[in-house]
Amino acid sequence: MAFFKHLSLISMAVVYDEYYQTENLFGAPYPELISFLSNYPTRGKLLDVGCGQGRDAIPIARLGFDVTGIDNSKVGIEQMKQLSYRENLNVLGIVGDIYAYNVFKDFDFILLDSMFHFLKKDRKKETSFIKKIIRDSKIGAIIIFCIQNTGNKVKILNGTIDFYTKIRRLLEKDLVYEYKDKQTGHSSKTNYKMIVISKH
Repeated sequence: MAFFKHLSLISMAVVYDEYYQTENLFGAPYPELISFLSNYPTRGKLLDVGCGQGRDAIPIARLGFDVTGIDNSKVGIEQMKQLSYRENLNVLGIVGDIYAYNVFKDFDFILLDSMFHFLKKDRKKETSFIKKIIRDSKIGAIIIFCIQNTGNKVKILNGTIDFYTKIRRLLEKDLVYEYKDKQTGHSSKTNYKMIVISKH
């Protein structure tokens, strides 16, 4: 069983390594996310879980945050590191399995953008991971979720967050993500929700 789990992680890494041959595949970050962090009164250490090519990590580092990004795509991490090096930004890239990562207590901010889909086969793993992040993060940590506002995804996320009583909801905002395929010109729009909580 462990072999097949490992094989699945390798397969996903290979898929995203191929996707990320197209630089800046997913485009610009949500303006609402950048606005929230830009206007937040303090800076600090931010963990971008599933950072990909640095779509969020690079703009956030430009705001003065010390960013660590983790992703299973070596190609994505290398692209992010090259961008941060050219601009002399404080960005650390880690290639690895996000579900095995467990150093959440070191961060003031944790970002989970488009990380959870809550498909039946993955739901238990994803909800357990969210609970682990909240449980293991430090007091005062700001945790930011950006999730597709389709089906029951937001409802499942809210139900998972509410397992922990010592949180405060700071923001819930509607987002629209527009994807444009540079090769075909095809574009699509998807509704998202940004939910920001703090642990106390």
